[in-house]
Amino acid sequence: MNRRTVVAGAVLALFVSSPAFSQNLPKEMSWTAYDTGSSGFNIAVAIGQQFKQKFGSDVRVLPSGNDTGRLAPIKANRAVISQMGIGTYFAQEGVFEFGARSWGPQASRLLMAATACNGLSIAVAKDTGAKEVKDLKGKRLAVVVGSPALTQGAISLLAFANLGEKDVTLVQFSSNNAMWKGFINNEADIALTSTISGQAREADSSPRGVVFPPMPADDKEGWARVHKKAPYFVAHKATCGVGGLSPQAPITMASYAYPIFMTYADRPTDAIYTITKAMIDAYDDYKAGAPGADGMALSLQNFTWVVPYHDGAIRAFKEKGVWTDAAQKHNDSLVKRQQVMQEAWKAYAANGPSDDKAFAEGWMKARAAALQKAGMDVIFE
Repeated sequence: MNRRTVVAGAVLALFVSSPAFSQNLPKEMSWTAYDTGSSGFNIAVAIGQQFKQKFGSDVRVLPSGNDTGRLAPIKANRAVISQMGIGTYFAQEGVFEFGARSWGPQASRLLMAATACNGLSIAVAKDTGAKEVKDLKGKRLAVVVGSPALTQGAISLLAFANLGEKDVTLVQFSSNNAMWKGFINNEADIALTSTISGQAREADSSPRGVVFPPMPADDKEGWARVHKKAPYFVAHKATCGVGGLSPQAPITMASYAYPIFMTYADRPTDAIYTITKAMIDAYDDYKAGAPGADGMALSLQNFTWVVPYHDGAIRAFKEKGVWTDAAQKHNDSLVKRQQVMQEAWKAYAANGPSDDKAFAEGWMKARAAALQKAGMDVIFE
């Protein structure tokens, strides 16, 4: 641990150890989010503006184009929370980039997440002529290095039409913004995105245009294939965003809550309680501050999803009367799943092979064995 990490941790500890902190937000906070222009970044900024106006707290939003870049400041205690995508789940599971020796399964914890009128699915350049997921065979799929959320998510959704990675050509980019520049410049044809992201809007107004292939909820076999690879996706009737979406012209496609406001389990309960409570109480002031921010409503929170909530957030939910015994039981089961993987990681990493590739492959086997022994779904094999 370097001196900067120690100092940052001490600063956060000072905030949360003060009696006043349980009643007031700190004067300054750092959060992380997707690149500038993304819907997650815009929502974070909208909330931060209200934190400043209502509570006198300055929120600095640090953008990063990949999951590990967003989580690293949280892990090092240089930021309090992150506006993540499904990388929150991958981090918990210790897979993809999080299966590397420097990471492992993380103790991810939720605060709140946005579920709005938008979808979060695969966008396709309109000039390709593709209209359904099955039409994507042979097309170029944009992926971001270091962002399994974008890569795995898009590949999982191809399974709806029984397609896989071998059926498309992967085109790698260094960040989310770089990916969309490549999409507009005809370097790729497919990308995972929110229907309301700034990048999707820019692509839609470009000569290429954007469409979102439908994924009907009644296609049980298609959704079963998706859920085998990505249980976090749900069928959602999207009514806002690019591609001609409106309440009068909805499209059922994939989605999950985004952005996902998360932190680590060991962050002080008082700190996370205060932040979560402020997000709930300031909702009416920021809900129109960015597209999708209205999805942060307390009534739209999913308390039985795939990642557990932080104890501080749970305290805030209990105060509002929305946390149930069923939610607590589900949360406890998710915490147990994390503990199984973390114990397996500790045992494996102590004597894992020195070669990085062999280490990652060996970890996935150890992870699967531990989950199977505990009677839990492996998901990633």
